[in-house]
Amino acid sequence: MIITKSWLNDWLDLEDKSVDEIAYKLNSIGVEVDKICNLKVPDKIVVGFVKEKTKHENSDKLSICQVDIGSKILQIVCGAKNVEQGQYVAVALKGAYMPNGIKIKDAKLRGVESYGMLCSSEELGFGKINEGIMILDESIGNLELGKALNSYKIFNDALIEVELTPNRGDCLSIYGIACDLAVALELHLKKINPFVKDENVLGIGRILRLNAKKNLNSFYNYRVIEIKEKIQTNLVISLRLAQIENLQKDPIQNLLNYVMHSTGVLFNAYDLSDFAKENEEIILNLDKGSCGETKISCKDELISISGIYQEEKYKNKDDSKVVIIEANYTDPNIIANAKLSYKKQDEKIIYRSFRGSEPELNLGMEFLLNIFKQTHNLIVYSSSQKTISNKQLLSIPIDIESINKIIGQNISKDVILDILKRLGFKIVFSNDKLINIEIPMRRSDVKNLADVCEEVVRIIGIDNITSKGLELVEKNRLNLTYENYKHFVGLRKKAVSNGYFESVHYVLDNDIELQDLGFDLVSIKLLNPINAELNTLRTTLLNHLLKAASLNTKNSKKIIKLFEIGSVFNKNNEELNKIAFVHSGYKEEAKISNKAKPEFVNFYNFLLDIKNIIGNFELKASKHNILSPYEQADIYINDFNVGFIGRLHLRLENEKDLMKTYICELNLDLIKQDLKIAKNYSKFPAISRDLSVLVPKGYEYKNIKKSIEELNLEILESFRLVDLYNDKSLKKFYSLTITFIFRDMNKTLEDAQVTECMDKILQSLKNLGLELR
Repeated sequence: MIITKSWLNDWLDLEDKSVDEIAYKLNSIGVEVDKICNLKVPDKIVVGFVKEKTKHENSDKLSICQVDIGSKILQIVCGAKNVEQGQYVAVALKGAYMPNGIKIKDAKLRGVESYGMLCSSEELGFGKINEGIMILDESIGNLELGKALNSYKIFNDALIEVELTPNRGDCLSIYGIACDLAVALELHLKKINPFVKDENVLGIGRILRLNAKKNLNSFYNYRVIEIKEKIQTNLVISLRLAQIENLQKDPIQNLLNYVMHSTGVLFNAYDLSDFAKENEEIILNLDKGSCGETKISCKDELISISGIYQEEKYKNKDDSKVVIIEANYTDPNIIANAKLSYKKQDEKIIYRSFRGSEPELNLGMEFLLNIFKQTHNLIVYSSSQKTISNKQLLSIPIDIESINKIIGQNISKDVILDILKRLGFKIVFSNDKLINIEIPMRRSDVKNLADVCEEVVRIIGIDNITSKGLELVEKNRLNLTYENYKHFVGLRKKAVSNGYFESVHYVLDNDIELQDLGFDLVSIKLLNPINAELNTLRTTLLNHLLKAASLNTKNSKKIIKLFEIGSVFNKNNEELNKIAFVHSGYKEEAKISNKAKPEFVNFYNFLLDIKNIIGNFELKASKHNILSPYEQADIYINDFNVGFIGRLHLRLENEKDLMKTYICELNLDLIKQDLKIAKNYSKFPAISRDLSVLVPKGYEYKNIKKSIEELNLEILESFRLVDLYNDKSLKKFYSLTITFIFRDMNKTLEDAQVTECMDKILQSLKNLGLELR
């Protein structure tokens, strides 16, 4: 967004404010200044008047001009095509340094003496406004011969380029920035003089009527002008439009562009002759589109979509006589929803309407009509045609305590309300605690209490808010889904570290194969299965894993270790999370240590893998058809049956061409994550003792374990089963060897302490009816 100090001065009295002070204030209120450029005409360039122009005898392109600069008349040779007698021009005198570094000197051009130069706007460091020299007019002020050009405000100015965030559409105009700057500098905006119509002019009702649908998301203000002769854009407007790179050939469109940049109000201009014959009344139809946008049509011809584009053939033209001027506003949310529906788009218009144009249409129209009033050969028709906005303004309840809490500093109620009022917010209700404020339509970026606080802070100035240390208070947002995810990731990592590869399969399975493995089927039926092999929801992960293991065996793999985590369904159609493992073939690769003859995996190898992955568990006798009746067990954790483990039934191994295979499937919904508890450890050495006990066949080890645990021996660190032996001499008994580890936290143990504990253990075993071997 480009502004200049003189342009801002149209709305605010900034005579005593420096450019640096203005830039500082803009930055402090959140309107970031990106660049500042001085726009000052060099010294020794003055106002001149072309009294006479004659053709150069030795050149087709050069003219000899007699230029009056007040104190004398200079002869200047000029090559500009547009130089004519009777023009006020910018004259660079001898000794003037031009912006490009050239010093003006007396010269002889094709044999004719020349004492100065007539300047174009580009040569003076301004934007290009025409082909040739710059013609001065009274728009810059009273023209005095010989007066320094840089004594006029427009030629001794400063250009300020600001960066706006997309939500600040209200600042896409000189007026919008002036509104904010007025609050920051505690100034009052200048008022626009009300337009006074001429007498005995035609009324707009003779040629224009509106037919508007209810509940439009846009509103309008229409006026009509008549152009008697071709009009010219004055110098100030031309220079300012050149600065924002928006100067065009059509003078009417130039005026509209100027007023749009000045006020933020959107304008369109239509040539009346495109719709009607002379003195014929036309009707503009305003209809709501599919996305809420407003379509404007005449005689069933679409002429524009408000805020998006205007049909080219209905725009004002160089030879237009009667022109309809339209000021419009559309809700920016509607533009956002509708703009993707139209390939035709006016980028300059949509840039403003999408962010929020100025809704105060009378502001822009009065500003434009006052310019028309000063333009020769142009008549403004009396009266106007309007549609009224029915949009309900947003009301936000606020309280001073909450605002101060968010800001982190106590600011008085009077100061806060004064800032909001000066920013255009309306106080609709107020008591000691609660205040209701109404948000102006031009501030579509303010939606809630936090936005209101931001407005207060930026006007007070962030530098005036006392800095405090951050206090981070965060709600625990971890939920069961996240905890399960982390648990599953942890199990995956442990499985991979133990040599298992993850396998992923469909959630669908084959009902016949599931029944053959001894698993129940879900009670629901798939009406449209993918194929005959995937015709039901799976009730186990093992069928797919065993197929994968069989395929690997056929591909000559000797060690097959697979796992899968996924969803299965029980016979009641309830979804469960499970993990399954398969280890088929050898327990290790062929190598020197095993003489290239590795052993097959066994039950204890597989149990150790599962323990490393899920932690400690207990085994109890089980009966599963899928498992060998001699090597199988149910797995219990905290007295809950969480799954089963064992060798695949020999029949199934043969059918699937598998080597020796062990499988395990666990219900993850029953395996809870235990908190890790840090414990002190002893720095003193441990003492171990072994004990072999004769136990009857069929005797449960858990009885022995429970008996020893109930002794609560303080120095007994752990104990575990290390060997199970049987031969003919033992007859109906097994020899069970248990290793005990003793350690004290505070000192080195003595043999007497260990012997005392072992005696207690032996007595406990005798009470169970067991004897030493």
